[in-house]
Amino acid sequence: MKNTLILLCMLLVSSAFGQDFQGKAIYKTHRKMDFKIDGGKNSGMSDNMRKEMTARMKKMFQQTFTLSFNKSTSVYKENKKLAGPSRPQNGMMVIVMGSGGGSDVYYKNVKEDSFINKTEIMGKRFLIKDKLPTYNWKLTGETKNIGVYTCYKATYTRQEERTKMDVVDGEVKEKKEKVDVITTAWYAPAIAVSNGPGNYGGLPGLILEINEGKLTIVCTEIIMNPTEKMEIKKPKKGKVVTQAAYKKIMDKKSKEMMEKFRTRKSKKGGKGHAISIQIGG
Repeated sequence: MKNTLILLCMLLVSSAFGQDFQGKAIYKTHRKMDFKIDGGKNSGMSDNMRKEMTARMKKMFQQTFTLSFNKSTSVYKENKKLAGPSRPQNGMMVIVMGSGGGSDVYYKNVKEDSFINKTEIMGKRFLIKDKLPTYNWKLTGETKNIGVYTCYKATYTRQEERTKMDVVDGEVKEKKEKVDVITTAWYAPAIAVSNGPGNYGGLPGLILEINEGKLTIVCTEIIMNPTEKMEIKKPKKGKVVTQAAYKKIMDKKSKEMMEKFRTRKSKKGGKGHAISIQIGG
């Protein structure tokens, strides 16, 4: 009954939007991080250095994105590329594991159920072309206000396999585990588009907030029908791959980075330290 009322609300509100309406939504993202420093008390990193590193990495993963959308298509892109942390001192090397969410452009066509994600790995550009992911959302009657919009809560649970790699005594240790990931979305039926930040969507209204593991995405501003007409373009230039193929490339590059560090550390006679930062989840 609750689901029926939500869908009915969307149908009633959608009449207020023309077929050619457009909008912009500004989102801020944040990821919590877990630090692990090998060597324990002998790591050579003081409390002040650790605090400084934490602050730098926190800033690196606080980003602002704009979603430009119409009824069927959208582009989600980062507003400003924040500089990463400076090179660590005392022979330490920072190794970032997991997804950073820093893709250049994420284009969606809801009508065609497809997306194109332009991103880079170590200077090489890729165009990930595939079908939009399917979210089997569980709709609830719980509500809260985000700005002037009444938002409804929806949840989705999936299982994913995660790989964690560390360098222990010069050897690369790899550990795989399956974890349950719960995604909570807050969507506004008053904005009748089945869209949201990044690859999220599939709900009867624009998603204004996402909470998934250590990731939080919150909409801070919405501009409906801006005076300047927007042009939503598909991203171009890059090696075309599927999402599955891109994941294999990511895994391979991560292992290469860890092996490179292992070799570098071995040549120095075991000196130097690694900081493994788990971001995913």
